[in-house]
Amino acid sequence: DQSTLAVLLFPLVVVTVENFKKNLAQINIRGCDKYGCGYYGAPRNGGKHLAVDVICHDGSGVYAPFSGLIVRRIKPFGNNNAIDDGILLRSCIKMAFIRPLRSRGWIRKGSKIGVMMPMQSVYPDMISHVRIQNCDYSNPTGNL
Repeated sequence: DQSTLAVLLFPLVVVTVENFKKNLAQINIRGCDKYGCGYYGAPRNGGKHLAVDVICHDGSGVYAPFSGLIVRRIKPFGNNNAIDDGILLRSCIKMAFIRPLRSRGWIRKGSKIGVMMPMQSVYPDMISHVRIQNCDYSNPTGNL
């Protein structure tokens, strides 16, 4: 059930609601739609997509795949649209398009960290997803 998927970035990585390692097979990277493709390195606005987009239904819970420290809230677009929210996790992981339950402090693996924002209200034909990006722009796919 994809409604149980969650995301986290490299270490911003998307994970499932229950057991991260047990449910890795359920994680799906966004394919291609009219806005582009969700895999690392996909062509994007004359450059490359330096993150991975993990499918997550609007309004779904987002859970931490590991314990760590939430450093601060982020605004991936900086335009205050309906999905312009996320968090920066220590180890430098960015998770975008989630409404965080809190924007700082320690989290434990498997704890709910947020809710998927309403992607469809901003991009009606885009596959709803959580963006997972390493701060050093390395490929986070292996951490999913």
